[in-house]
Amino acid sequence: MKPLGNIRVVDAATLFAGPMAATYLGDFGADVVKVEHPRRGDPARGHGQAKDGVGLWWKILARNKRVTAVDFSAPEGQEVALRMLAEADVLIENFRPGTLERWNLSPERLWEANPRLVIARVTGFGQQGPMSARPGFGTLAEAMSGFAAVTGEPDGPPTLPPLALADGIAALAVAYAVMVALQAREQTGRGQVVDLAIIEPILTVLGPQITAFHALGTVPERTGNRSSSNAPRNIYRTRDGRWLAISTSAQSVAERVVRLVGRPDLVEQPWFASGRSRAEHADELDDAVGGWIAERDAEEVIGAFEQAQAAIAPIYDVRDIAADPQYAALGSIVHVPDDELGTVAMQNVPFRLSETPGEIRWAGPPLGAHSDEILGGLGYGADDIARLRAAGVVA
Repeated sequence: MKPLGNIRVVDAATLFAGPMAATYLGDFGADVVKVEHPRRGDPARGHGQAKDGVGLWWKILARNKRVTAVDFSAPEGQEVALRMLAEADVLIENFRPGTLERWNLSPERLWEANPRLVIARVTGFGQQGPMSARPGFGTLAEAMSGFAAVTGEPDGPPTLPPLALADGIAALAVAYAVMVALQAREQTGRGQVVDLAIIEPILTVLGPQITAFHALGTVPERTGNRSSSNAPRNIYRTRDGRWLAISTSAQSVAERVVRLVGRPDLVEQPWFASGRSRAEHADELDDAVGGWIAERDAEEVIGAFEQAQAAIAPIYDVRDIAADPQYAALGSIVHVPDDELGTVAMQNVPFRLSETPGEIRWAGPPLGAHSDEILGGLGYGADDIARLRAAGVVA
């Protein structure tokens, strides 16, 4: 049994936040129909590295999706959209506010055809407000949320992440919001609009900065790899050149660490009693911990920390991840058969259900790979499909 096997999703979004949300739903059995532009496709097809001209990021983003291409701006394309959405449970789109309305596909019109449709509208800045009409990407959310302001070294510039972080966080929020809306539909019998601005989920996961600002007037500063909430917390280099990360969020772990490195006297200091006050003495703690680690190889350090039940982890790159026994035990990496590339390795579904687990059944397909199947299911005959394809309405 697939827990979302009775849910049909139309993914008309592009790039990352909206499409990845649809991916998560497809992982648990939702029938996801990915709709692209017939001539341009989803720009995500061209993002990142490629093999034999085939985008590798696309293989992840469009996994478990049937793909078609329809020009929603064309009148006949709007008719295709209406037929498609009349039978769907969820629409995920990320057009600028007002675009669906301009194409005669407003929520009100869609609900005339299908009152139970959940419409997830994913944009940079939301459906209202002075910035709502601007183009928005995850990078802007990382800038405006406060993330970049607190990332980097204290004497360096604000730092953006080298990945689609805000989009990834937003994708999880969209998937969650869609499931909430579907549950609400069970009670009301009606669909609703999910209005998600990419600037908001990342703002939420940044913690209590807003609360502290309003209560105390404090503004977070860049601390590099240190934390303002606890210490020792940093990365440290071993004798054999490896980098290790340490966290002491729990008081008991902080005590174990300083005892392990031969400084039990620090536990007796009044300032050692809380994470916040320990952070004010980060220089002294880093000297003690870093000096001890620098005299030992990584394997010895990790073994000693494990024996002391203190928290430590090596800094991995992708080569380490591919070889790591913990990821292997969890099944975190899967190898998916693919018609274009033979086999594609990718991250697995990000959590496990004991009774109804998710599954990656296929990787992202070529543009329009399922158009005949999808349009045929909507009642279009072969001649109709050929005519629409010749007119550039579908691909």
